[in-house]
Amino acid sequence: MPPILRLKPVLRGLAALAASLAGSAARAEAAASVEPLVVTARLRPEDDLAAPVSLTVVTADTLRASGTTGVAGLAARVPSLGFSSPNPRNTALTIRGLGSGVAAVSQANDGLEPGVGLYVDGVYRARPAAAAFDLQDLERVEILRGPQGTLFGRTSTAGVVSLVTRAPATAPQADGELTLGDYGYRRARASVSGSLGDDQITARLSLGGAARDGMLRNMKSGRRSNFLGSFNALGRLRITPSDDLVIDFSADMASLKAECCTQVPMRIGTTLRPPARQFPALAAAAGYVPLPLDPKARITDIDAPLAIDTTEGGVMARIGARAGAFDLTSLTAWRWWDWDAANDRDFTGLSIQTVQHIPSRQEQVSQELRLVTREAGPVQGSAGVLVFSQVIIGRPISVYGPAATAWLLGPAPTWPAGLLDGYGTEGRTRFRSTSAAVFGEATWAASERLSLTAGLRYAWEDKAGRFASTVSGGGPAPTPFLQAAKLSILRPQAYQAAIRDGGLSGRLAAVYRLSPGLSAYASLARAETSGGINMSGLPTNAQGQPALATAVIRPERVMAWEAGLKLRPEGGRLALSLDVFETRVRDFQANVVDTGPGALRGYLANVERVRSRGVEAEAELRPLAGLVLTGAAALTDARYLSYANGPCPLEQIGVATTACDLSGRRLPGAPKWAWSASADYARPIPGPGSEVFLRLDANGWSDAAGEATGSAYTVIDGYALVNLSAGLRRPGAWELTAWVRNAFDASWLTSVTVQAGNSGLVLGAPGDPRSAGLTLRVAY
Repeated sequence: MPPILRLKPVLRGLAALAASLAGSAARAEAAASVEPLVVTARLRPEDDLAAPVSLTVVTADTLRASGTTGVAGLAARVPSLGFSSPNPRNTALTIRGLGSGVAAVSQANDGLEPGVGLYVDGVYRARPAAAAFDLQDLERVEILRGPQGTLFGRTSTAGVVSLVTRAPATAPQADGELTLGDYGYRRARASVSGSLGDDQITARLSLGGAARDGMLRNMKSGRRSNFLGSFNALGRLRITPSDDLVIDFSADMASLKAECCTQVPMRIGTTLRPPARQFPALAAAAGYVPLPLDPKARITDIDAPLAIDTTEGGVMARIGARAGAFDLTSLTAWRWWDWDAANDRDFTGLSIQTVQHIPSRQEQVSQELRLVTREAGPVQGSAGVLVFSQVIIGRPISVYGPAATAWLLGPAPTWPAGLLDGYGTEGRTRFRSTSAAVFGEATWAASERLSLTAGLRYAWEDKAGRFASTVSGGGPAPTPFLQAAKLSILRPQAYQAAIRDGGLSGRLAAVYRLSPGLSAYASLARAETSGGINMSGLPTNAQGQPALATAVIRPERVMAWEAGLKLRPEGGRLALSLDVFETRVRDFQANVVDTGPGALRGYLANVERVRSRGVEAEAELRPLAGLVLTGAAALTDARYLSYANGPCPLEQIGVATTACDLSGRRLPGAPKWAWSASADYARPIPGPGSEVFLRLDANGWSDAAGEATGSAYTVIDGYALVNLSAGLRRPGAWELTAWVRNAFDASWLTSVTVQAGNSGLVLGAPGDPRSAGLTLRVAY
């Protein structure tokens, strides 16, 4: 039975339940008040009203109720958080439009520092790919906007996403869930916890896995594409010898094995190249019949293998001790990440590029010592030292097929048909970075109403990178003209570079209590990201040699201010936060295009000036018993103020290698408007502690630039998504939920890509269609 027919009974049931709940609402008793919000954004528990930072807290209950299983789901709830993942290696997190220059396939660069720090239980995850794995046994998530280096030690110029997992419990606990849905979707999770012998030793073990059939149909192979399979495990052990000493150990691993990730045709753009070198003529000359330009059809015809095989894991030891009026914490961690994939980077049924992947291995070690005030007093704060080191080894491989010559160079006899057939490159890369940082913040209660905060961070960085690639294969090139033609596609390179620098960051902030439940705050921050090393190849000079001056890019410097109001009155039904902000970046680190006489090649460089400014609001309302309404919105203007040497948009690309002035254009993946909303209603029913519930989650954004050039052909249209769920539960015992995601079957895109060679073909990654299913949860 088609999925849409299976949905009709579910939708009818949801409508009937909504009518029943609406009828009973008028008889409801007085509404419950908004709960106090305790945050640990400044590494100690405190009232949200006292924290001079714009932040969002997502609890485990909210994650469960909304069906959020990954960071992509978090981004749907937090309008200023951006998440892009054309494939896991190219995952990018942004906050307020800043944090990463990656927005499309094949743009990840190992020598680039992410501006959004991802932390799990206080441990920094250096590879953004960690955000592509499922969330594991979480207690809460805190998303901090704006520079946070004075609190967390690592570079976090755009903000921080902090994930906190559930701690071991002394009393026996067990919980699990099973989900079944359309497209072969199945997910299972289980967790057990309790003491081992006595309450001084406790443990928790969590296991989870998920799988889903492919969402796309491959018209060439007759199979489905983009199917997913994942597994994760997390174990924690807590030893409490005394009230003054707590020792935690944890080990985790996660894997993702899938036939993923291809895209579907969405548009054909017109370039400045001769008509014979544009997509319609190239396809006709190759005898290729293009697929319809309809992302909603979800069809592809790629002919090369497609696969993802990636794993990550690590171990951590945390020792917490009381030292007088302070809490002293030592955090030691080792982590690893492995990656390999198979891709069809021409995204068509033609054999233009037959092999493209970058097998990679990353390892990191970190040691942090942190001192935090424990007792209330006129001065509170934290200070720490962090030492971090990582090594990333890569092996980029690309091979072209029999259709490559005509598609990328031109027709025979000028270019022999087999000139690029089997022509490929294989490289070796090694990137190492070691850093040390001293950081801290102190807050002084100047009066009962006013508190002032100052923070500093000094970081020292030592980075080194090596890149070497060779070319081989392809047809004979007996003339300099044909040799140059092959080198214009792939060119051997070898270079190495190093950086040693240091930078000072700081923050000033003030909070003023206007009333017991209302506070105003303002902050000013200066932050810096250390220089980067280009690990994807360099542009060439007139002699065809790597332009070594472009191997290293300058540090990124950030100035940011924000001001806001927070309302959360005790016993009140409404909580509200509102802030305005502006961030200016000099030497923004991004991928740009070669303007020299060599081959067209992307590489890292500094964008002169970037700015992001806007307004953000979040609200929670409890108008009557059992009903909780939430909403959040962000108005963001993120754009290049000065970008004189940027890549050209598709409509301005001609035969020659050129660069374009992108000053004034929007940053990729940063919509002007983004919003989210939810409504959750629960009502007791006959039976011991049971209740019926109904929930709606919605989110959307306005159109956004799909990649750095801001081409009209790569705009991602705005969308709105609605998820519905309803069910029965006995809190703390069991829950049965029927759900519908993307209930109105909206057509939407998560990312776009311009086909290599700039033929004019633009691809898109469709978001998930409407689906329905059931989830059973049990707890003991």
